[in-house]
Amino acid sequence: MDKKNFIRKIIFGSDHAGYLLKEALKLHLSTDSNENKYEIIDCGPFSESKVDYPDYAKAVALEVIKNPENRGILVCGTGIGISIAANKLNGIRCGLVHDHFTAQLSRDHNDCNVVAIGAGLIGKELAKNIVDVFLSTKFSEGERHITRIEKIRAIEKEN
Repeated sequence: MDKKNFIRKIIFGSDHAGYLLKEALKLHLSTDSNENKYEIIDCGPFSESKVDYPDYAKAVALEVIKNPENRGILVCGTGIGISIAANKLNGIRCGLVHDHFTAQLSRDHNDCNVVAIGAGLIGKELAKNIVDVFLSTKFSEGERHITRIEKIRAIEKEN
């Protein structure tokens, strides 16, 4: 299905260190010039006041789990902590990405439904590129990748 033929919800969350980049990415995806016209859901925070990233990773993950077409974008200082927290929820495959290549492979090879970005490490323009690549790349559905995803799901069921 062509992504332009349906609305996919993009679920955002961050901590205080990622707040400004989260806001820039939301604006990037919601502008009239963006041909994709994604529906944006922001799970917070709504200011730069100090918060704990696990709370927002969980909120985003739960929204992504509700619908397989949803995608999540998480931002914290390094992306590390927020990605770890998101990956604790069954059904979430959150990739910590730092360039367009890792964003592409997160979808193409790993069928990630969430990405984490480090606001202290990635500039705004690169982050926009990362998000665009993540949202436009489809899972390859290659046999070796499907086998690996199934093994990840088996681990989730065991635990």
